[in-house]
Amino acid sequence: MKKLLFIGLLAFCFSCAENTPEVKVTNPEHYDKYLSTEQGNTYKNAMAERDFWSNKLSADTTGVGSLGALAGAYTTLFDATGNVENLYAAETLYKKGMANSAHNKDGFARGLARNYISQHRFQEAKTILEESYAGVSNKKATELMLFDVYMELGMYDKASEMLEKSKNLSDYNYLLRLAKWNDYKGDLDAAIRFLEKARDVADGRKSEPLQLWTYTNLGDFYGHAGRIQDSYWQYIKSLNMQPDNAYAKKGLAWIAYSGEKDTETASRILDSISVQHQVPDYYLLRAEMAEFNGETAKSKAFTQKFMDAVAKGNYGAMYNTYLIEVYAESNPKKALEIAQEEVKNRATPETYHLLALAQLKNGMEEEALKTIDTHVIGKTEEPMALYHAAMVYKANGLSEKVSPLKADLLEAEFEVGPVLYEKIESL
Repeated sequence: MKKLLFIGLLAFCFSCAENTPEVKVTNPEHYDKYLSTEQGNTYKNAMAERDFWSNKLSADTTGVGSLGALAGAYTTLFDATGNVENLYAAETLYKKGMANSAHNKDGFARGLARNYISQHRFQEAKTILEESYAGVSNKKATELMLFDVYMELGMYDKASEMLEKSKNLSDYNYLLRLAKWNDYKGDLDAAIRFLEKARDVADGRKSEPLQLWTYTNLGDFYGHAGRIQDSYWQYIKSLNMQPDNAYAKKGLAWIAYSGEKDTETASRILDSISVQHQVPDYYLLRAEMAEFNGETAKSKAFTQKFMDAVAKGNYGAMYNTYLIEVYAESNPKKALEIAQEEVKNRATPETYHLLALAQLKNGMEEEALKTIDTHVIGKTEEPMALYHAAMVYKANGLSEKVSPLKADLLEAEFEVGPVLYEKIESL
Protein backbone atom coordinates (compact mmCIF):
# COMPACT_ATOMS: atom_id res chain seq x y z
CA MET A 1 0.00 0.00 0.00
CA LYS A 2 1.33 3.42 -0.91
CA LYS A 3 1.34 5.84 1.97
CA LEU A 4 2.22 9.40 2.88
CA LEU A 5 4.79 10.53 5.41
CA PHE A 6 2.54 10.60 8.44
CA ILE A 7 1.83 8.29 11.32
CA GLY A 8 -1.69 8.77 12.67
CA LEU A 9 -1.69 8.60 16.43
CA LEU A 10 -5.29 9.60 17.04
CA ALA A 11 -6.89 6.19 17.12
CA PHE A 12 -9.13 5.24 20.01
CA CYS A 13 -11.43 2.25 20.48
CA PHE A 14 -13.60 0.70 23.16
CA SER A 15 -11.82 -2.66 23.29
CA CYS A 16 -8.10 -3.31 23.09
CA ALA A 17 -6.30 -5.73 20.80
CA GLU A 18 -4.76 -8.85 22.26
CA ASN A 19 -1.17 -8.34 23.31
CA THR A 20 0.28 -10.99 21.04
CA PRO A 21 4.04 -11.59 20.69
CA GLU A 22 5.73 -9.93 17.73
CA VAL A 23 9.11 -10.28 16.06
CA LYS A 24 11.62 -8.33 18.14
CA VAL A 25 13.36 -5.48 16.36
CA THR A 26 14.43 -3.16 19.15
CA ASN A 27 17.36 -3.92 21.43
CA PRO A 28 17.97 -1.83 24.57
CA GLU A 29 21.70 -2.32 24.13
CA HIS A 30 21.43 -0.05 21.08
CA TYR A 31 19.51 2.83 22.65
CA ASP A 32 19.49 2.67 26.47
CA LYS A 33 22.51 4.94 26.65
CA TYR A 34 20.45 7.64 24.91
CA LEU A 35 17.51 7.57 27.33
CA SER A 36 18.88 10.25 29.63
CA THR A 37 16.33 12.46 31.37
CA GLU A 38 18.74 15.41 31.42
CA GLN A 39 18.82 18.15 28.84
CA GLY A 40 21.11 17.14 25.98
CA ASN A 41 23.84 18.95 24.11
CA THR A 42 21.44 20.25 21.44
CA TYR A 43 19.67 22.32 24.07
CA LYS A 44 22.89 23.39 25.81
CA ASN A 45 24.56 24.42 22.55
CA ALA A 46 21.48 26.32 21.42
CA MET A 47 21.38 28.17 24.74
CA ALA A 48 25.04 29.08 24.34
CA GLU A 49 24.36 30.30 20.80
CA ARG A 50 21.37 32.30 21.96
CA ASP A 51 23.37 33.97 24.73
CA PHE A 52 26.33 34.72 22.44
CA TRP A 53 24.29 36.33 19.68
CA SER A 54 21.95 38.06 22.12
CA ASN A 55 24.90 39.73 23.83
CA LYS A 56 26.38 40.69 20.49
CA LEU A 57 23.06 42.18 19.39
CA SER A 58 22.69 44.08 22.66
CA ALA A 59 26.01 45.79 22.04
CA ASP A 60 24.82 46.98 18.64
CA THR A 61 21.05 46.77 18.19
CA THR A 62 21.40 47.67 14.51
CA GLY A 63 23.62 44.63 13.90
CA VAL A 64 21.50 42.92 11.28
CA GLY A 65 24.15 40.23 10.90
CA SER A 66 23.35 38.92 14.37
CA LEU A 67 19.58 38.73 13.88
CA GLY A 68 19.54 35.66 11.65
CA ALA A 69 21.94 33.74 13.87
CA LEU A 70 19.94 34.60 16.98
CA ALA A 71 16.71 33.60 15.26
CA GLY A 72 18.36 30.32 14.29
CA ALA A 73 19.34 29.68 17.91
CA TYR A 74 15.75 30.25 19.05
CA THR A 75 14.52 27.89 16.32
CA THR A 76 16.92 25.20 17.53
CA LEU A 77 15.67 25.76 21.07
CA PHE A 78 12.13 25.21 19.83
CA ASP A 79 13.20 21.99 18.13
CA ALA A 80 14.97 20.82 21.28
CA THR A 81 12.31 21.74 23.83
CA GLY A 82 8.99 22.09 22.02
CA ASN A 83 8.50 25.45 23.75
CA VAL A 84 6.59 27.48 21.17
CA GLU A 85 7.66 30.79 22.72
CA ASN A 86 11.08 30.20 21.15
CA LEU A 87 9.40 30.00 17.76
CA TYR A 88 7.67 33.33 18.37
CA ALA A 89 10.96 34.91 19.47
CA ALA A 90 12.53 33.78 16.19
CA GLU A 91 9.56 35.24 14.27
CA THR A 92 10.13 38.65 15.85
CA LEU A 93 13.82 38.58 14.90
CA TYR A 94 13.15 37.58 11.30
CA LYS A 95 10.65 40.42 10.96
CA LYS A 96 13.20 42.86 12.35
CA GLY A 97 15.75 41.55 9.87
CA MET A 98 13.38 42.07 6.96
CA ALA A 99 12.70 45.62 8.11
CA ASN A 100 16.35 46.59 8.65
CA SER A 101 18.37 44.59 6.14
CA ALA A 102 19.55 46.35 3.01
CA HIS A 103 21.04 43.33 1.22
CA ASN A 104 19.51 40.14 2.63
CA LYS A 105 15.80 40.77 2.84
CA ASP A 106 14.98 37.60 0.93
CA GLY A 107 17.11 35.53 3.34
CA PHE A 108 15.12 36.87 6.27
CA ALA A 109 11.92 36.36 4.26
CA ARG A 110 12.72 32.67 3.81
CA GLY A 111 13.55 32.39 7.50
CA LEU A 112 10.24 33.98 8.43
CA ALA A 113 8.36 31.78 5.95
CA ARG A 114 9.99 28.67 7.42
CA ASN A 115 8.94 29.90 10.85
CA TYR A 116 5.36 30.40 9.67
CA ILE A 117 5.32 26.88 8.20
CA SER A 118 6.25 25.53 11.63
CA GLN A 119 3.34 27.53 13.05
CA HIS A 120 1.00 26.21 10.32
CA ARG A 121 0.51 29.76 9.06
CA PHE A 122 0.84 28.58 5.47
CA GLN A 123 -1.04 31.38 3.73
CA GLU A 124 1.22 33.98 5.32
CA ALA A 125 4.29 31.99 4.35
CA LYS A 126 3.03 31.87 0.76
CA THR A 127 2.49 35.64 0.64
CA ILE A 128 5.98 36.40 1.97
CA LEU A 129 7.70 33.99 -0.41
CA GLU A 130 5.80 35.11 -3.49
CA GLU A 131 6.60 38.75 -2.75
CA SER A 132 10.26 37.89 -2.23
CA TYR A 133 10.36 35.79 -5.41
CA ALA A 134 8.99 38.66 -7.45
CA GLY A 135 11.81 40.93 -6.26
CA VAL A 136 15.54 40.61 -5.86
CA SER A 137 16.05 37.17 -4.35
CA ASN A 138 17.85 33.86 -4.44
CA LYS A 139 15.45 32.34 -6.93
CA LYS A 140 16.41 28.70 -6.47
CA ALA A 141 16.20 28.75 -2.67
CA THR A 142 12.86 30.53 -2.84
CA GLU A 143 11.50 28.11 -5.45
CA LEU A 144 12.24 25.19 -3.15
CA MET A 145 10.44 26.86 -0.27
CA LEU A 146 7.52 27.79 -2.49
CA PHE A 147 7.27 24.11 -3.38
CA ASP A 148 6.96 23.33 0.33
CA VAL A 149 4.25 25.90 0.89
CA TYR A 150 2.28 25.01 -2.24
CA MET A 151 2.28 21.36 -1.15
CA GLU A 152 0.96 22.33 2.28
CA LEU A 153 -1.79 24.37 0.66
CA GLY A 154 -2.80 21.71 -1.85
CA MET A 155 -1.64 23.84 -4.79
CA TYR A 156 -0.06 20.86 -6.50
CA ASP A 157 0.22 22.32 -10.02
CA LYS A 158 2.21 25.26 -8.69
CA ALA A 159 4.31 22.94 -6.54
CA SER A 160 5.14 20.88 -9.63
CA GLU A 161 6.10 24.05 -11.49
CA MET A 162 8.52 25.08 -8.73
CA LEU A 163 10.00 21.58 -8.60
CA GLU A 164 10.66 21.61 -12.34
CA LYS A 165 12.32 25.03 -12.15
CA SER A 166 14.73 23.89 -9.44
CA LYS A 167 15.56 20.51 -11.03
CA ASN A 168 19.03 19.24 -10.10
CA LEU A 169 19.46 15.54 -9.33
CA SER A 170 22.75 16.18 -7.52
CA ASP A 171 21.29 18.79 -5.17
CA TYR A 172 20.30 17.63 -1.69
CA ASN A 173 17.43 20.07 -1.25
CA TYR A 174 15.95 19.20 -4.64
CA LEU A 175 16.16 15.47 -3.93
CA LEU A 176 14.24 15.94 -0.68
CA ARG A 177 11.44 17.69 -2.53
CA LEU A 178 11.45 15.10 -5.29
CA ALA A 179 11.03 12.40 -2.65
CA LYS A 180 8.13 14.31 -1.13
CA TRP A 181 6.54 14.76 -4.56
CA ASN A 182 6.74 11.05 -5.36
CA ASP A 183 5.30 10.22 -1.95
CA TYR A 184 2.38 12.53 -2.70
CA LYS A 185 1.94 10.85 -6.10
CA GLY A 186 1.74 7.48 -4.34
CA ASP A 187 5.08 6.07 -5.52
CA LEU A 188 6.68 5.16 -2.21
CA ASP A 189 9.49 3.14 -3.81
CA ALA A 190 10.59 6.14 -5.89
CA ALA A 191 10.28 8.41 -2.87
CA ILE A 192 12.64 6.14 -0.93
CA ARG A 193 15.13 5.99 -3.81
CA PHE A 194 15.35 9.77 -4.01
CA LEU A 195 15.62 10.13 -0.26
CA GLU A 196 18.44 7.59 -0.27
CA LYS A 197 20.18 9.68 -2.94
CA ALA A 198 19.79 12.70 -0.68
CA ARG A 199 21.29 10.68 2.17
CA ASP A 200 24.30 9.86 0.00
CA VAL A 201 24.79 13.55 -0.75
CA ALA A 202 24.52 14.40 2.95
CA ASP A 203 26.99 11.67 3.87
CA GLY A 204 29.39 12.83 1.16
CA ARG A 205 29.30 16.36 2.52
CA LYS A 206 29.60 15.08 6.11
CA SER A 207 26.89 17.57 7.06
CA GLU A 208 25.43 16.50 10.39
CA PRO A 209 22.20 18.57 10.10
CA LEU A 210 21.49 17.18 6.64
CA GLN A 211 22.35 13.64 7.71
CA LEU A 212 20.05 13.83 10.73
CA TRP A 213 17.19 15.19 8.66
CA THR A 214 17.61 12.44 6.07
CA TYR A 215 18.10 9.55 8.49
CA THR A 216 14.97 10.35 10.49
CA ASN A 217 12.86 10.84 7.38
CA LEU A 218 14.17 7.59 5.92
CA GLY A 219 13.15 5.98 9.20
CA ASP A 220 9.60 7.13 8.51
CA PHE A 221 9.61 6.10 4.86
CA TYR A 222 11.02 2.66 5.57
CA GLY A 223 8.34 2.16 8.20
CA HIS A 224 5.61 3.05 5.73
CA ALA A 225 7.10 0.49 3.33
CA GLY A 226 7.00 -2.20 6.03
CA ARG A 227 10.79 -2.22 6.32
CA ILE A 228 10.71 -1.97 10.11
CA GLN A 229 14.25 -3.23 10.71
CA ASP A 230 15.63 -0.65 8.24
CA SER A 231 13.51 2.02 9.90
CA TYR A 232 14.90 1.07 13.30
CA TRP A 233 18.52 1.38 12.19
CA GLN A 234 17.93 4.84 10.72
CA TYR A 235 16.70 6.05 14.10
CA ILE A 236 19.66 4.41 15.84
CA LYS A 237 22.05 6.12 13.39
CA SER A 238 20.38 9.42 14.20
CA LEU A 239 20.83 8.88 17.94
CA ASN A 240 24.46 7.88 17.46
CA MET A 241 24.93 11.29 15.91
CA GLN A 242 22.57 13.29 18.14
CA PRO A 243 21.73 11.42 21.37
CA ASP A 244 18.91 13.81 22.33
CA ASN A 245 17.08 13.66 18.99
CA ALA A 246 13.43 13.54 20.08
CA TYR A 247 12.11 12.62 16.65
CA ALA A 248 14.29 9.52 16.43
CA LYS A 249 13.29 8.44 19.94
CA LYS A 250 9.63 8.84 19.07
CA GLY A 251 10.24 6.64 16.03
CA LEU A 252 11.74 3.97 18.29
CA ALA A 253 8.78 4.25 20.66
CA TRP A 254 6.40 3.67 17.75
CA ILE A 255 8.35 0.59 16.64
CA ALA A 256 8.24 -0.82 20.18
CA TYR A 257 4.51 -0.17 20.46
CA SER A 258 3.15 -0.83 16.98
CA GLY A 259 5.71 -3.31 15.74
CA GLU A 260 6.28 -5.26 18.94
CA LYS A 261 3.20 -4.51 21.07
CA ASP A 262 5.59 -3.56 23.87
CA THR A 263 3.98 -0.59 25.58
CA GLU A 264 6.33 -0.80 28.56
CA THR A 265 9.41 -0.18 26.41
CA ALA A 266 7.58 2.46 24.35
CA SER A 267 6.58 4.29 27.53
CA ARG A 268 10.12 4.16 28.86
CA ILE A 269 11.42 5.73 25.65
CA LEU A 270 8.70 8.40 25.78
CA ASP A 271 9.65 9.18 29.38
CA SER A 272 13.16 10.10 28.22
CA ILE A 273 11.76 12.40 25.55
CA SER A 274 9.10 14.15 27.57
CA VAL A 275 11.49 15.61 30.14
CA GLN A 276 13.44 17.42 27.43
CA HIS A 277 10.88 17.87 24.66
CA GLN A 278 7.50 18.82 26.04
CA VAL A 279 4.88 18.80 23.29
CA PRO A 280 1.21 17.86 23.67
CA ASP A 281 1.03 15.06 21.11
CA TYR A 282 3.05 12.65 23.27
CA TYR A 283 -0.01 12.47 25.51
CA LEU A 284 -2.02 11.13 22.57
CA LEU A 285 0.41 8.32 21.95
CA ARG A 286 0.29 7.47 25.65
CA ALA A 287 -3.52 7.57 25.49
CA GLU A 288 -3.51 5.17 22.57
CA MET A 289 -1.16 2.76 24.33
CA ALA A 290 -3.33 2.87 27.45
CA GLU A 291 -6.39 2.07 25.31
CA PHE A 292 -4.50 -0.84 23.77
CA ASN A 293 -3.81 -2.13 27.29
CA GLY A 294 -7.49 -1.87 28.22
CA GLU A 295 -6.89 1.05 30.59
CA THR A 296 -9.82 3.19 29.53
CA ALA A 297 -9.71 5.67 32.41
CA LYS A 298 -5.97 6.18 31.93
CA SER A 299 -6.47 6.72 28.22
CA LYS A 300 -9.10 9.38 28.85
CA ALA A 301 -6.83 11.08 31.39
CA PHE A 302 -3.98 11.29 28.88
CA THR A 303 -6.35 12.67 26.24
CA GLN A 304 -7.46 15.35 28.70
CA LYS A 305 -3.82 16.18 29.42
CA PHE A 306 -3.36 16.72 25.69
CA MET A 307 -6.34 19.05 25.57
CA ASP A 308 -5.13 20.97 28.60
CA ALA A 309 -1.61 21.32 27.19
CA VAL A 310 -2.92 22.67 23.88
CA ALA A 311 -5.24 25.10 25.65
CA LYS A 312 -2.41 26.47 27.80
CA GLY A 313 0.34 26.37 25.19
CA ASN A 314 -0.50 29.25 22.84
CA TYR A 315 0.03 26.99 19.81
CA GLY A 316 -2.26 28.76 17.38
CA ALA A 317 -3.32 26.37 14.60
CA MET A 318 -0.45 23.92 15.14
CA TYR A 319 -2.62 21.23 16.74
CA ASN A 320 -5.88 21.75 14.87
CA THR A 321 -5.76 18.44 13.01
CA TYR A 322 -5.30 16.55 16.29
CA LEU A 323 -8.09 18.55 17.93
CA ILE A 324 -10.55 17.70 15.16
CA GLU A 325 -10.17 13.98 15.80
CA VAL A 326 -10.45 14.34 19.57
CA TYR A 327 -13.43 16.69 19.40
CA ALA A 328 -15.12 14.47 16.80
CA GLU A 329 -15.90 12.09 19.66
CA SER A 330 -16.45 14.53 22.53
CA ASN A 331 -17.72 17.73 20.88
CA PRO A 332 -18.69 17.16 17.22
CA LYS A 333 -19.84 20.75 16.65
CA LYS A 334 -16.46 22.07 17.78
CA ALA A 335 -14.72 19.52 15.54
CA LEU A 336 -16.76 20.73 12.56
CA GLU A 337 -15.95 24.35 13.31
CA ILE A 338 -12.20 23.68 13.44
CA ALA A 339 -12.31 21.43 10.36
CA GLN A 340 -14.07 24.11 8.31
CA GLU A 341 -11.41 26.61 9.34
CA GLU A 342 -8.62 24.18 8.44
CA VAL A 343 -10.05 23.60 4.96
CA LYS A 344 -10.34 27.35 4.51
CA ASN A 345 -6.68 27.77 5.43
CA ARG A 346 -5.39 24.87 3.34
CA ALA A 347 -7.61 22.82 1.09
CA THR A 348 -5.81 19.47 0.93
CA PRO A 349 -7.05 15.86 0.99
CA GLU A 350 -5.64 15.66 4.53
CA THR A 351 -7.84 18.49 5.79
CA TYR A 352 -10.87 17.39 3.77
CA HIS A 353 -10.93 13.89 5.25
CA LEU A 354 -11.02 15.47 8.71
CA LEU A 355 -13.88 17.68 7.55
CA ALA A 356 -15.70 14.54 6.37
CA LEU A 357 -15.13 12.93 9.76
CA ALA A 358 -16.56 15.98 11.54
CA GLN A 359 -19.53 16.05 9.17
CA LEU A 360 -20.17 12.38 9.79
CA LYS A 361 -20.06 12.80 13.58
CA ASN A 362 -22.59 15.64 13.25
CA GLY A 363 -25.06 13.42 11.42
CA MET A 364 -24.26 14.95 8.02
CA GLU A 365 -23.73 11.63 6.22
CA GLU A 366 -24.54 12.86 2.73
CA GLU A 367 -22.34 15.95 3.07
CA ALA A 368 -19.50 13.76 4.35
CA LEU A 369 -19.93 11.44 1.35
CA LYS A 370 -19.71 14.37 -1.05
CA THR A 371 -16.57 15.64 0.69
CA ILE A 372 -14.91 12.22 0.45
CA ASP A 373 -15.82 11.61 -3.18
CA THR A 374 -14.87 15.11 -4.31
CA HIS A 375 -11.75 15.87 -2.30
CA VAL A 376 -10.24 12.68 -0.86
CA ILE A 377 -10.67 9.49 -2.90
CA GLY A 378 -8.08 9.30 -5.67
CA LYS A 379 -6.16 12.22 -4.21
CA THR A 380 -4.37 10.61 -1.26
CA GLU A 381 -3.60 7.16 0.08
CA GLU A 382 -2.75 8.31 3.59
CA PRO A 383 -4.22 5.63 5.88
CA MET A 384 -6.25 7.91 8.15
CA ALA A 385 -7.85 9.50 5.09
CA LEU A 386 -8.79 6.08 3.72
CA TYR A 387 -10.10 4.97 7.11
CA HIS A 388 -12.34 8.01 7.41
CA ALA A 389 -13.48 7.46 3.83
CA ALA A 390 -14.41 3.87 4.73
CA MET A 391 -16.34 5.11 7.77
CA VAL A 392 -18.30 7.52 5.58
CA TYR A 393 -19.04 4.88 2.96
CA LYS A 394 -20.22 2.46 5.65
CA ALA A 395 -22.51 5.11 7.18
CA ASN A 396 -24.03 5.67 3.73
CA GLY A 397 -24.60 1.96 3.13
CA LEU A 398 -21.94 1.69 0.41
CA SER A 399 -20.37 -1.57 1.55
CA GLU A 400 -18.97 -2.26 -1.93
CA LYS A 401 -16.74 0.80 -1.52
CA VAL A 402 -15.69 -0.13 2.00
CA SER A 403 -14.21 -3.50 1.10
CA PRO A 404 -11.31 -2.36 -1.14
CA LEU A 405 -10.37 0.38 1.32
CA LYS A 406 -10.40 -2.13 4.16
CA ALA A 407 -8.16 -4.48 2.19
CA ASP A 408 -5.62 -1.70 1.59
CA LEU A 409 -5.71 -0.57 5.20
CA LEU A 410 -5.11 -4.07 6.52
CA GLU A 411 -1.76 -3.97 4.72
CA ALA A 412 -0.73 -0.96 6.81
CA GLU A 413 -0.80 -2.61 10.23
CA PHE A 414 2.49 -1.12 11.44
CA GLU A 415 1.67 2.38 10.25
CA VAL A 416 -1.81 2.61 11.73
CA GLY A 417 -1.01 0.88 15.02
CA PRO A 418 -2.82 -1.94 16.81
CA VAL A 419 -5.75 0.12 18.14
CA LEU A 420 -6.82 1.46 14.78
CA TYR A 421 -6.02 -1.86 13.13
CA GLU A 422 -8.68 -3.54 15.26
CA LYS A 423 -11.20 -0.90 14.24
CA ILE A 424 -10.29 -1.46 10.59
CA GLU A 425 -10.90 -5.19 11.02
CA SER A 426 -14.42 -4.44 12.23
CA LEU A 427 -15.36 -2.23 9.26
